[in-house]
Amino acid sequence: MISDKIGSRVSLTPVLFVLLATVWGGSFVAIEIGLHYFPPLVFAGLRYAVAGSVVLGYAAVATDRWRPRERDEYLAVGVVGAFVIAGYHGLLYLGELRVSGAVASVVVSLSPVLTAGFAAVLLDERLTVPKGVGFALGIVGVGVVAGLNPTSALSASVLGVGLVLLGIACFALGGVLTRPLRTDFPIATMEGWAMLGGSGLLFVAGRIRGESLAAIRLTPTALASFAYLTLFSGVVAYLLYFHLLDELGPTRLNLVGYLEPVVATLASWAVLDELVGPSTLVGFAAIFAGFAVLNRHVVREVAVSVRGSSARGDESVSEDAATGDGTAWSSSAGPADD
Repeated sequence: MISDKIGSRVSLTPVLFVLLATVWGGSFVAIEIGLHYFPPLVFAGLRYAVAGSVVLGYAAVATDRWRPRERDEYLAVGVVGAFVIAGYHGLLYLGELRVSGAVASVVVSLSPVLTAGFAAVLLDERLTVPKGVGFALGIVGVGVVAGLNPTSALSASVLGVGLVLLGIACFALGGVLTRPLRTDFPIATMEGWAMLGGSGLLFVAGRIRGESLAAIRLTPTALASFAYLTLFSGVVAYLLYFHLLDELGPTRLNLVGYLEPVVATLASWAVLDELVGPSTLVGFAAIFAGFAVLNRHVVREVAVSVRGSSARGDESVSEDAATGDGTAWSSSAGPADD
């Protein structure tokens, strides 16, 4: 059939890649909107309580194991739940009380750069000159985005960027800490349990901060924001992520994080009539330059594959997919979702 011939020649992977970036990029704006109606930590906790239940239900049906068994599996769930779900999202939501979703998305794109830095310190990976240059460019980029100078060190925007930066540091650290944990634990199962555990930590932190469910204002806009973050960004996007992880490998999939700020900026303009300033664009360019220096081979490989994709189709498999161990968090922190 004609559709079969088209499907054999055209890969859906680029389409799914862009779709994932679109869904996760829109999340930053959905968070910014939802924070007008939800306390931040309760908001994040509710989101991942629901999303975790759905993802774990999917894992129970689609994988061979629905719960952890070995010590390393419990450790992986604990690390991802504490650092990637609770730490990252809690600080991100608090940061977005002070900065826009578009600005937050640019700071979050620093994730692969921070991951390389943590790996060099904690895993004794060799800190080469390119890694040092890449890390420095990334940090400079965040400073530019924050507009950091002696007179603005305590401004709301700088504090907001600082909170988001701490959050993405939690995300990167969680990815590095799981690398030594070698298991065959299904990714969906691990993510489901981590979401549920992380949501519990977020509720506890919210309680300590004085947040409560009574402070939620349920409006159509609030429900739309929550539904988007829970169902699309928290469930559908993660299922896309699991699929693309097998297709591309974790390092190449990190590139999705550099489309998210583009989507977030366009969504902020279309929905909230917000535009980012020139300094944000310059900072993003510096952060991406840092990533490009750290992952020169990946950038070259993607550029070559884009030029030759029509000729090769689906025949090429990235080195990451061929040699990786199949876990989302062991060989890379992965792209931050929102």
